[in-house]
Amino acid sequence: MGFEWLAIVMFVLFLFLILSGYPVAYSFAGTAIVFGGIGLALGAFDLNLLKLLPNRWFGAMSDFTLLAIPFFVFMGAIFEKSGLAEKLLNTIGILLGPLPGGLALAVIVVGTLLAAATGVVAATVIVMGILSLPIMVRYNYDHKLATGVITASGTLAQLLPPSLVLVVLSSTVGVSVGDLFLGALIPGVMLAVIYGLYVVFVAIKDPSRAPALPPEARTMKGWALVRESLIVIVPPVLLIFAVLGSIFTGIATPTEAGAVGAAGACLLAILNHNFNWDIIKAAGRSTANITALVLMILFCSTFFALVFDGLGGQTWITNILSSLPGGYWGFIIVSNIAVFLLGINLEFLEISFIVMPLFVPAAQALNVDLVWFSVMMAINLNMAFISPPVGFSLFYLQSVAPPEVETLDIHRGAIPFMGLQGVGLILVMLFPQTVLWLVNAAST
Repeated sequence: MGFEWLAIVMFVLFLFLILSGYPVAYSFAGTAIVFGGIGLALGAFDLNLLKLLPNRWFGAMSDFTLLAIPFFVFMGAIFEKSGLAEKLLNTIGILLGPLPGGLALAVIVVGTLLAAATGVVAATVIVMGILSLPIMVRYNYDHKLATGVITASGTLAQLLPPSLVLVVLSSTVGVSVGDLFLGALIPGVMLAVIYGLYVVFVAIKDPSRAPALPPEARTMKGWALVRESLIVIVPPVLLIFAVLGSIFTGIATPTEAGAVGAAGACLLAILNHNFNWDIIKAAGRSTANITALVLMILFCSTFFALVFDGLGGQTWITNILSSLPGGYWGFIIVSNIAVFLLGINLEFLEISFIVMPLFVPAAQALNVDLVWFSVMMAINLNMAFISPPVGFSLFYLQSVAPPEVETLDIHRGAIPFMGLQGVGLILVMLFPQTVLWLVNAAST
């Protein structure tokens, strides 16, 4: 073993810095500068490698897929801030209200639609928490079931296209974002269906945990309800299908479809009579913050990866991962465990830029399908995001939960849904066609 130990120390120190709360981009750049200097002093790092850095930065920025990020984030922000999400929840809640567990089912349906419209977990979980949790508490829903449904369905924004996670993974793994969108569609819908079946099971087994909406709360009936449903539900659904359908059929690139989605969300807000300069500013600020964060981490992680590779770290890790006991399945199991454990403490951006580039060479050496592998990692991150005690979605919901909902309820409520996500992960792992069927069908 030459100077690979230096790369290992570099990686461990980097993890220590980000787990201690130091900004990720600065952790990337700082460790790269320090250990690049140490490697140079020890003769373990070739300074000429830094000449590759501008080319790598320009190469990353020439990937037009990344331009889809601000469009999809802006589309979701308009949905969130213009009241479209609130109207969706109210209408679907009344439609499904007569059923036992109807409100929870409405949360799953609306959460899934918002996940497909926003692509950002924090926005979906917070909006669903503000809109639906007080209503579910008012109608005597079990607090654990109510919070679990919100965190699980909101976290689908990490998996369902146009997920920001999938866009970033496309860039770091090197696969088509259209293929990732297609591959994630069936697993994402499958998880939503599993959540719904669980709610129905709970409502039948113990109706007191998920009561039907009382008649006095169902303020619309008959033709008025049908009319409101057509006005409120159909346009957003058509917009989502138009955006995703144009990508899947090859009519538009993800970037072009994102631009159409952003414009379409603005149009829906105008038709909803809730579109003004304040909403544009709030949506623009949210979009700028997320986009700037992604790009800053991208630049700094590229610098980190160059130094790490120059010290021999990438080659060492590839050799370790590709020679694990069990070969192909040994790598799949170890990588899933690693991403789950890291995902409990790290945001998906850190996972995408830190871990995935380390896994890709070993996956290629073992002939692992990278689309299937990426979708598995996205499901895995879903599990990590609602894992007690530090899952990010739990904190998002906790920040907007009413006083009568205790933190312990939120954490305990997530556990059954973690198990359901685990079932979904195992199904995708054992049946790769759940991911690859649409991808292969689109290519033929």
